[in-house]
Amino acid sequence: MRQAWRVSDVRAAEEALMKTVPEGSLMQRAAAGLARRCALLLRERGGVYGARVLLLVGAGNNGGDALYAGARLAERGAAVRALLLVPEKVHRAGLAALERSGGRVVDAVPNDVDLAVDGIVGLGGSGGLREGAAEVVEELHARRTLMVAVDIPSGVEVDTGGVRGPAVRADVTVTFGCLKPALVVGPAAAYAGEVELIDIGLGPWLRADAALAVPDWADIDAWWPRLGAASEKYTRGVVGIATGSATYPGAAVLSVGGALAGPTGMVRYAGSAAGHVLRQHPSVIATKRVADAGRVQAWVCGSGLGTDEAAATELRTVLATSLPAVLDADALTLLVDGSMADQLRRRDAPIVVTPHDREFARLAGGEPGSDRVGAALRLASWMNAVVLLKGDRTVVATPAGEAWANPTGTPALATGGTGDVLAGLLGSLLAARLPAERAAVAAAYLHGLAGREAARRGPVTAADVAVALREVVPLSWR
Repeated sequence: MRQAWRVSDVRAAEEALMKTVPEGSLMQRAAAGLARRCALLLRERGGVYGARVLLLVGAGNNGGDALYAGARLAERGAAVRALLLVPEKVHRAGLAALERSGGRVVDAVPNDVDLAVDGIVGLGGSGGLREGAAEVVEELHARRTLMVAVDIPSGVEVDTGGVRGPAVRADVTVTFGCLKPALVVGPAAAYAGEVELIDIGLGPWLRADAALAVPDWADIDAWWPRLGAASEKYTRGVVGIATGSATYPGAAVLSVGGALAGPTGMVRYAGSAAGHVLRQHPSVIATKRVADAGRVQAWVCGSGLGTDEAAATELRTVLATSLPAVLDADALTLLVDGSMADQLRRRDAPIVVTPHDREFARLAGGEPGSDRVGAALRLASWMNAVVLLKGDRTVVATPAGEAWANPTGTPALATGGTGDVLAGLLGSLLAARLPAERAAVAAAYLHGLAGREAARRGPVTAADVAVALREVVPLSWR
């Protein structure tokens, strides 16, 4: 598991660390890591010696990191030039080091640039790039110049991952000490490119709670329920699926397919699309109503269910149980008018809601905006539910104030029905007794991997994702 910290916490950690090391040590550590990564990129493109490197240098320490890294590259034979965007506030010692190493200052973007280093704005920046910097960056982007960002792409909102104006689109971001939210969540994450974390000794000084966590494969592997010698269908978990309708039978098929890819020992389907479900999944036990489904350990409700009175009755029946529940799609629409608020408040069992942005807006009264983590946390607190806010960087938020950013998403999942598959998998994990937040994180992670696998083969449909999901779950987990 990795974690990302807010700017204020990073600053506090840096101040504490700097009291224990010689002056300038942190900048030299950062510059060494930055120069190394730039050198590796240049080697892939012909070598460091003679390579044409342009430093985009803003004010303060971010520009200083770029200048010291440029000095190291110049010492290895690179032709390093620095464009000073705020000359009166340039890091003087860094500039002197660059010039001693043979680098020089230029007053415009050179005709030939093999690699540009974005040292324009650091953690203290806010809003988009200023006009002059934006014009320079746009020119380099138009040329498709290889871009390396120093710590964070300039112009993004560091704590939220929002992008409110012109910003650097980096191929690689070399970040120092710890991850920052903009590198893993929100629109800004797409601007970061590949992220490399350089250890500068900050870890022991990061004493505040992280802003959010980023799961990795080891987390999902550790959480996944395993079969044992005494396992049987009820100990593995029985999930109830109340999805689909005569109008949308595919939603039922897809959500059941997602559930079967998980650890569940049995799926019970309740709804009017039973015939379609059984043709695709004959192992499923089908009934017409939630009330007739029999023993289950978690419910998935909403995908393609409709919003008429019959659908509302099914949702009320699910909410009346003492079982964990996933509420998706039409179930969220049915919650908007507040008629089921009392049932929601009385529930002790976990609820996971899975809105996309438009559904979120209907539930919360407004779009998530640039701070997707903050928005998800507010909704989780208000609903007393785990919120899985879908998107390219899906966010999972809990009522207790914990937040996760999923690293495996792909735009290929932005097609009808993929959310139904996700809901089914999530319900399967809840039925297997995973805590709601872990079930949501694990489902999003594996769903993202399945989307990537499906996209590798060609255009993606939800059915492709359901098939790929069974392939990305290792045999050792089944």
